[in-house]
Amino acid sequence: MIDVDIQLASEHAPIPSDEQLILWAQTALADFKQDAELSIRLVDNEESQQLNSEYRGKDKPTNVLSFPFEIPPELADIEEIGHLIGDLVICVPVVAAEAHLQNKTFSDHFAHMVTHGCLHLLGYDHIKDEDAEIMENLERQILARLEIADPYLITD
Repeated sequence: MIDVDIQLASEHAPIPSDEQLILWAQTALADFKQDAELSIRLVDNEESQQLNSEYRGKDKPTNVLSFPFEIPPELADIEEIGHLIGDLVICVPVVAAEAHLQNKTFSDHFAHMVTHGCLHLLGYDHIKDEDAEIMENLERQILARLEIADPYLITD
């Protein structure tokens, strides 16, 4: 079972429903984890910028931040702890602005950000070109299951 804790710290509208967020996370993780627990925190620009600055050294808000859970050695034997995979922090106004600029629906772009963040929690990255290709292909496959078009296609 994929357990998703949703934290609402955004005053921006619209906000995806809890059901949508859970579906997107469960779909993103379905092939990788039988049991997993994660948090999705929806924030505004100020909190995103503060976290992005503190953890990535970039003083601006960003669409999604992923914080994989690292098990402290003294807790490694506790089975339930092994299901925690981490936290996603998604900046609602940034995702909304990106969706508009990229001619995508808010919902489709938000699903992409949840998928993208979940893959980061699993250890996928896109720093190197070959890693980016792997990650982007996984995103395409996951989003296709949700009947969402390829997020990397350029549209006018």
